[in-house]
Amino acid sequence: MTSDGSWPSLRVADWEDTRDTLHMWTQVIGKLRLAAAPMVNHWWQVPLYVSPRGLTTSSVPWGRRLFDAEFDFVEHRLRLRVSSGEERTVALEPKPVAAFWEETRRALDDLGLDIPIRTRPVEVVRAIPFEEDTEHASYDADAVHRFWGQLVATDRVLSTFRSRFVGKVSPVHFFWGSFDMAVTRFSGRTAPEHPGGAPNCGDWVMVEGYSHELSSAGFWPGGGEEGAFYAYAYPEPAGFAQHPVRPSEAYYYEAGGQFLLPYEAVRTSADPEGTLLDFLQDTYEAAADRGSWDRAALER
Repeated sequence: MTSDGSWPSLRVADWEDTRDTLHMWTQVIGKLRLAAAPMVNHWWQVPLYVSPRGLTTSSVPWGRRLFDAEFDFVEHRLRLRVSSGEERTVALEPKPVAAFWEETRRALDDLGLDIPIRTRPVEVVRAIPFEEDTEHASYDADAVHRFWGQLVATDRVLSTFRSRFVGKVSPVHFFWGSFDMAVTRFSGRTAPEHPGGAPNCGDWVMVEGYSHELSSAGFWPGGGEEGAFYAYAYPEPAGFAQHPVRPSEAYYYEAGGQFLLPYEAVRTSADPEGTLLDFLQDTYEAAADRGSWDRAALER
């Protein structure tokens, strides 16, 4: 079973337990990349990326070798590979985070990847260390495959949107801390120091992530019936929330300080790609126009 690039339906309520388990598994792998990869501004060395099979770290240096880790959501295996040719796999199936952690550590040891990480998850309220987490133990393979299909479709549109900007812009990447996909554009100006406040995450992490004025958009498999696309600006300029944004289903969420667009509004649209691109463009213009960005210098 593969992704054909369509927009799968997946109700949040139908896979929430699996989503929360997968969130913790991605934190295990993401922390390996965090520990091994050289620091890049805004923590761009730590996210995962959508691949033709699932989610991957891409190549990461360790010692004199490279390694990568890929969640294969087609065959439902975690694949760990090193540049010297060896490979190990861990089955993606119903099991506690503690068991996934132990099997992954054993595979890493077999490959000579003695990468130390902090085993307490970040950006979640209940941060159970991986080796103690027997609470999160669900894995619905069909739901995970559908989620990957959502990411494949979203990655395609975010990449098109990214290509229109010649200023500083992030890759399209998947942050395992917050479990969402994002692409971020920058005005070129520094920003006020971010106040932080993310659960189980040092304020200094957010200070680095939000060091410069930005407009960010992406997808989170949480809010709404089937997840939601979001867009926000930091710092938020005056009038941002009042800016007109397409399509009609989009709205400004006051408590979260961001625009939201239900995933299902895109999925059921006659032109899903065009509908999402309208949302991305309008919310970017809300940040750029209200924040007096030099658009002529930053856009194609």
